Amino acid sequence: MKKKLAAIGVIVLAVAAMTPRVGNIEYPRPEAQAVWKWVTESDPYEGWGYWPGKDEMYPGKSPHGAHLMLYANSVALKALRKGKQPLPAGSMIMKVNYGEDKKTVKALTPMYKVEGYNPDGGDWFWAKYMPDGTVAADGKAAGKVASCIECHAARKDQDWLFTQYAAKGETAY
Repeated sequence: MKKKLAAIGVIVLAVAAMTPRVGNIEYPRPEAQAVWKWVTESDPYEGWGYWPGKDEMYPGKSPHGAHLMLYANSVALKALRKGKQPLPAGSMIMKVNYGEDKKTVKALTPMYKVEGYNPDGGDWFWAKYMPDGTVAADGKAAGKVASCIECHAARKDQDWLFTQYAAKGETAY
């Protein structure tokens, strides 16, 4: 019985260690469904603010939609408004990818900063969700997504971000 309780204790501690905390807020584990639930139920991205300087739809290009909206959670917005770079752990960015008609959501592509999650990728968790919450590419497009990391590596010196802090004329992907 003691061994069983000890094993359960180890499992509980391991799960707790994988759950990021920033201040008093417990953020989701860097797992596809946990992040989806967070950005659609716990802290819906539609209630976040717009990325500074991106408060309306703007043209996009591959691999994202023809038109984009860019949201940032309160952690990211606070840092952005203070000009802090890199963004702190707990920062979340949601890019909503629209089709040519500017109405049809084609995909949602978040970035989520998790301290220690992926140092080789700036500690960002990347994902691509279909509008119904399924992970694109048979569940392989969440977490340490090679295509996201390879593309964003071009901006490694800017916290892996293409859209900078309300800078006019920046390229936005």
